[in-house]
Amino acid sequence: MLGQIKLVFFFIMLMGAGGGLWYVQHLKSENEILTLNNAKLNDAVEQQQAVIEQQLRDIETKTAHNNQLNENNAKLTADLNLANEKFNKVNASGERRDIGNLAVSKPKSIERIERKREQQRARCFEIAQGSPLTEKEINATKKSQINAECTNIANPNYIPY
Repeated sequence: MLGQIKLVFFFIMLMGAGGGLWYVQHLKSENEILTLNNAKLNDAVEQQQAVIEQQLRDIETKTAHNNQLNENNAKLTADLNLANEKFNKVNASGERRDIGNLAVSKPKSIERIERKREQQRARCFEIAQGSPLTEKEINATKKSQINAECTNIANPNYIPY
């Protein structure tokens, strides 16, 4: 009977040792899996950080472009307001300018003036769309040399007197 009890305890201990060995092997395999997953997560984190840094650089670039466009838009708005102010002037008798009456009385002069202004307006649109300034436009300092339609963007060195 004592031999049977010893035998039962021996098998119980053997099963415990086998179960412990199996448990340790299972923990080792889970540890390897978790180590591989951790490495993959670290790689993913590095990739995401690189993407975030690129997005931050893109945001800075877009912000700089946006600021430049806002500045250009402000200049163009000021030029438009100036053009509206010039066009809607009140003459010495207190009446608004009537270009129609003037065109009837002096058609050649109005045609010449309007042709020149049309060319200047077209150049303003070219400059507003990114066309570089010519040397003549950059160096213009006299009123007779400037583009009267958009002096702020077409003639940076012109100082009104």
